[in-house]
Amino acid sequence: MSTTTTRGVARPASAKASPARPRRGLRGSSTFNFWLFTSPFLIGLTVFVYVPIGWSLWLSFFEARFTVTPSKFVGFDNYWQMLQDSKFTGSLVTFTVFAVFIVPATWALSLGLALLVNRLRFMKAFFRSVFFLPTACSYVAAALIWKMSMFSGVRFGLMNTILGWFGVENIAWLANPDPPWYWLVIVTLRLWLQAGFYMILFLAALQNIPPELYEAAAIDGAKPGWQTFRYITLPQLRATSTAVILLLVIAAYQAFDEFFNLLAKTTWGRPPLVELYYTALGESQDYGEGSAGAVILTLLILIVTLAQGKFLGFGRGDDK
Repeated sequence: MSTTTTRGVARPASAKASPARPRRGLRGSSTFNFWLFTSPFLIGLTVFVYVPIGWSLWLSFFEARFTVTPSKFVGFDNYWQMLQDSKFTGSLVTFTVFAVFIVPATWALSLGLALLVNRLRFMKAFFRSVFFLPTACSYVAAALIWKMSMFSGVRFGLMNTILGWFGVENIAWLANPDPPWYWLVIVTLRLWLQAGFYMILFLAALQNIPPELYEAAAIDGAKPGWQTFRYITLPQLRATSTAVILLLVIAAYQAFDEFFNLLAKTTWGRPPLVELYYTALGESQDYGEGSAGAVILTLLILIVTLAQGKFLGFGRGDDK
């Protein structure tokens, strides 16, 4: 080993620093790793989402009966035919009213469950799991349970059995549109299926509220209960409430599984997606008009969502 001398003292010579070698392999290129892990998802998203959306938009301007490779361009005739179809426009109006009822009901129920679970001092995880479990249930399976067990039109159905205790005759819940008892079946099913998911969102938002706000309110003389909920809890949940309402509106217009299984053989109470299903895959198999109806429904959801987001202040910063 070579040495150097400083004032007569031998010292080892410092080794010459070797240039750093570039790191190779999977960790060497962040760009390569990004595309490696995201490409399967992007390919699936493109093939199964973006391509069908683009092809549906393309079909909406052509006459496409019994074929998905049209040749005759008809412009906006398909859109005009769908807007003149009383069944399709009636389904849009009906489910606009349905959204007016189901959205605030689900919002109130999920928020109430979140407030109750958040106040628990023991077994909080248990009740959180219990209320969230229906979210994992299949909409088809839940619809069949509601139809065949709980709201069956015969006297052995659960609801008819309970009503029979009070001397009420059997009710055909899903067989008669007048009175429209089927809405009770659909609303209770939808509440049971989705309230737990939105409860989790509200519960996470409640746990992020600083406790100092409640302590300051107590010092100022605010009474626990309605006053603290109105002036502290509810304003702190503004962003979460807005997101929940927007998701509920979109979900209301996209309802399909439970309605198709509960009211498959009826011509009333159909949501827009069920009407489009029968238009595109029914006897006529008119893919052109079905695609035009899908575009109309998408634009309606977009307009309602943007208007509601503007009204509720979605994306707007907190007021200073």
